[in-house]
Amino acid sequence: MIPSLFLSHGSPYIAIETTEYTRFLDQLGSRYQPKAIVIFTAHWEAQTLTISSMDEIYDTIYDFGGFPELLSLTYPARGSKVVAEMVRSRFETAGISAAFDTERGLDHGTWTLLRRIYPEANIPVVQLSVHPFLPAEEQLRIGEALYGLGEEDILVIGSGATVHNLRQVRFGAQDTDAWASAFDDWLIERISSGAREDIAAYMELAPDAARAVPRPEHFVPLLLALGSGGPAATGTVLHRSYDHGNLSYLAVEF
Repeated sequence: MIPSLFLSHGSPYIAIETTEYTRFLDQLGSRYQPKAIVIFTAHWEAQTLTISSMDEIYDTIYDFGGFPELLSLTYPARGSKVVAEMVRSRFETAGISAAFDTERGLDHGTWTLLRRIYPEANIPVVQLSVHPFLPAEEQLRIGEALYGLGEEDILVIGSGATVHNLRQVRFGAQDTDAWASAFDDWLIERISSGAREDIAAYMELAPDAARAVPRPEHFVPLLLALGSGGPAATGTVLHRSYDHGNLSYLAVEF
C-alpha cells in the first residue's frame, strides 16, 4: 500500500537548486511507484472543492514573480479523467460537494515538487484545490474520503508548508529561528502520536502558531494528507530542514 505524503514546496527555486531538501526529493520517487498522483496544492483556492479532470498534457502555470530562471521549465504530465472520477465518487460517498475543472494547468505547488520526484512526467496527475478557511475537522474529513487510494497504487500528496511566513524570512540566513523550530517540534510530536484533536486546534495550542501560520492555505494540505492516511494514521517524518531562517521544509509520510 502506498502511504499519503505531506511535502513542503517553499521557494519555487526547489525546481532547480541543489539543497539538502532537493537532494531528498530527488531520491523520494524511488520509494513509491504509483500509477497516478492526486495532489492538493496550496496555490489553488476554491470555495467548492475542485478536481482537475482531463487526459491531455497540462499547461505549466508560473504563478509567481521574480524567478525568471524558471519560466522556461515545464512539467508535461497528463491528467486522468478516470482517476478524477474515482476521486469525485469518493467525495460524493462522503457527502462532500466537488466540481471538475477541465482547463487549469499545474501550479508551482505541484510541478516544482513533481519534477524533482518523478522527472519523467510519465505518471498521471490529478490536482485538487483547497479551501483554507474550513474548520480543521472538515479538512481532515476531506482527506479521509480519499483513504484507501493507496491500496490502488495512487499516491495522495498534500503540498504546502508548516512554517510559511514570507514577511519573517531572512534571506541567506544559515541558522533557524527558535520560534519556527518550536512550532514544528510541537507539531511533529503530535503527528507522531496521532493526537488529532491537538493538531486540529493548532492555532490555540501550538507555540507561535500565528507567526508560523499567518494564513492557513499552506498548512491545510498537512491536514488533508493526515486525513487521507486514515482515521488512525500517525506520521513519520522523512525530512526536516529550513531555508532563510524559518521557511520550513518538512516531509511526512502517513
